[in-house]
Amino acid sequence: MLNPKKGRLLIAEPSILNDDSFKRTTVLLTEHSENSTVGFILNRPLNYVLEDLIPDVNCDFTVYQGGPVEQDNLYFIHRVPDLLPDSIEVANGIYWGGNFNSLKNLLNNHLIESSDIRFFLGYSGWGANQLNEELNTNSWFITENDFQNIFLVDEESIWKNQLLQKGGKYKIWANAPADITMN
Repeated sequence: MLNPKKGRLLIAEPSILNDDSFKRTTVLLTEHSENSTVGFILNRPLNYVLEDLIPDVNCDFTVYQGGPVEQDNLYFIHRVPDLLPDSIEVANGIYWGGNFNSLKNLLNNHLIESSDIRFFLGYSGWGANQLNEELNTNSWFITENDFQNIFLVDEESIWKNQLLQKGGKYKIWANAPADITMN
């Protein structure tokens, strides 16, 4: 079993069906230490685009629900650190944050593509030992992020495909409907 680490993916176990915050989610871990873990849900698009939230930005990129913590704050991950000063490297060419004024300029001048960046309202966070406890109770499993470009991954199928790759009993859950009462 893999341990939590920046850049890895946290996959919700099918057993957490009653957890509305995390059921059927895939979370990119962007920070992990003894004291805390932070990540962003990759497969929860919202009915907002960026210009809905920031009127002075002319950009229709989809905004995602990053998690249940601080949902009134906007966060972003990207793969263009050369264009965004003050970015923090997560892993494998993925960066977190950066200079927001530079970002607004890039967006307004259409100098950044949706395949280079993803925006989130809120984040997923765990305190000291909280994630390890959830891993021990089989709420999650961890995989490496093997995607060439995580920003191009289809949010409709990422969770299902991770279950299919894990195999065994997970194959059954991968094909179960989102609402199992409809089965």
